[in-house]
Amino acid sequence: MTGWYLAPLAPFVGFAGMGVAAWFGVRLPERLVSWVTVSGCAAAALGAWFAEGWLERSFVVLVGVLGALIGMFSRRYLHREPGFLRFHLLLCLFVAAAEVVVVAHDLRQTLVGWEVCGLASALLIAFFHQRRGPLDHGLRAFCVYQLCDIGLVLLVTLPHAPAPVAGGLVLLAAIGKSAQFPLGGWLPRAMEGPTPSSAIFYGAISVSLGPYLLLHTRPLWDASTLAHAAIITVGVLTALHATVIARVQTDIKSALAYASMTQVALVFIEVGLGWTVLAAVHLAAHAVLRTGQFLRSPSLLHDHHLLEQDLAGPLPPTGRFFTALPEPARIRLYRYGIARGHTDTLPRAITHLLRKAARR
Repeated sequence: MTGWYLAPLAPFVGFAGMGVAAWFGVRLPERLVSWVTVSGCAAAALGAWFAEGWLERSFVVLVGVLGALIGMFSRRYLHREPGFLRFHLLLCLFVAAAEVVVVAHDLRQTLVGWEVCGLASALLIAFFHQRRGPLDHGLRAFCVYQLCDIGLVLLVTLPHAPAPVAGGLVLLAAIGKSAQFPLGGWLPRAMEGPTPSSAIFYGAISVSLGPYLLLHTRPLWDASTLAHAAIITVGVLTALHATVIARVQTDIKSALAYASMTQVALVFIEVGLGWTVLAAVHLAAHAVLRTGQFLRSPSLLHDHHLLEQDLAGPLPPTGRFFTALPEPARIRLYRYGIARGHTDTLPRAITHLLRKAARR
């Protein structure tokens, strides 16, 4: 339909309006900024009228509703924050780009939304730009995005690629966006951004775009057994890797990041096995649940203290599976988790090479 663009148009109009005001130095009230963001994201859910299939309709609504929810939450969470307007600008831009990915009718449109999503994600990781850490981690995530996006760019330029080649290219793009093994080292570093951005980007929408791309492009690679096997292998390795690392995390946002990585890896497995409906339902349910968990994470420590007071002692330990393992195996797994599987090495090397190339 010719009206497909109306879905991302609403948040993009909000982005453009607030951007023009910021350009000319007009100071907008926080209430107005929040209202423009929430109404734009909520209106984007109406794009389901223009989507073609059940998968597209479902995710148009999901992206719009979660974007509006984050906008409402951010009004109080970022109250009087110097970057209040900048956050809402990037949120509107991201929601508009994600809607483009969902309702795109061809791979060129998908690529446009895909790239803008990556840019908005990296900018929000570096939201607190006064510190060096967020800037480095935002750059690292952006470099991994750009490297893996080569797969989608090549797929656009090779529309008649054989199924195994198409599957490999789509998988490369999905691995980068969804932080799958071995390129997932940037995901816990992305928690440098504000909690609302962690919720919508790395708990809900952004990491879900990888499996969504696999589902959306399924006709291109479905005939290849090799592509199915590769997707399943990536999912299995990531699920095991992230589960072990999540057990040793000491902060709630990193633990939730690795939990998201694990669940998205399970969706990869479901896609590889051909369980399309289950994968879509799992992906949507995980996005909703993880958004709520991220938004609740700042008050979780307080809740734990109240529970410990009620129980007159510490909470009972979890992880009976690990206690069943021999002690040498537990020690090795603990060391693996502490080192985060050494997956920081590859993104760091990619960032170093791209920085070196940019200086020439």
